[in-house]
Amino acid sequence: MIIVLLGAPGSGKGTVAKLFTEVVNIEHISTGDIFREEIENGTEIGKKLEKTMVRGSLVPDEIVIEAIEQRLKRPSAQNGVVLDGFPRTTKQAEYLKEMLSKQGKKIDMAIQLKISDEDIIDRTIERRICSNKKCGAIYNLKYNKPRQEGICDKCGSSLIRREDDNIETIQRRIKTYHTRSEPVIKYFENEGLLYNVDLKAEDKVTKNDIKRWIKEIKN
Repeated sequence: MIIVLLGAPGSGKGTVAKLFTEVVNIEHISTGDIFREEIENGTEIGKKLEKTMVRGSLVPDEIVIEAIEQRLKRPSAQNGVVLDGFPRTTKQAEYLKEMLSKQGKKIDMAIQLKISDEDIIDRTIERRICSNKKCGAIYNLKYNKPRQEGICDKCGSSLIRREDDNIETIQRRIKTYHTRSEPVIKYFENEGLLYNVDLKAEDKVTKNDIKRWIKEIKN
């Protein structure tokens, strides 16, 4: 099963993707995680990415496509994937379709998480993530607090705030998303693959929601 998650930064794609991996046993591929890994490792691509992400701009198609193609070749991705943050442009979507077609595969569904810009900002500035990459749990100091302040409920590691989780950056990222990424939503709608989910800042998606979405899409 190959699933595409669509939605503005802060709409909850990462959380929903992790639920999909648990429900249908597929790999979560996040462009954000890939990019942060490159930045932390200090690669040449990472240096370029850091400047782009801090400005709140989208990463050029060529860099994104190269990174995704390499990840899709890994053995862990052969059972299926949930793509979080890709494709973000029509060019990327068309490339993905062509690449999968050559492998005898196809996109099964494109799920759009629809949430207002105001709720996204509210979610993002209050977001905290587990510093343990193997855990990666996500919290919100307003709607999903950890039991102990600053500590992950799941593994006991400290919680951190991403450097780009500030109001100025998120506003720029949302504006960029609306300008460049909305055409890809139309693309998947025309392909008959789009499934819309309306959310509010306080909504918490569960495994039962994931199972219901899959059932509704298949029907």
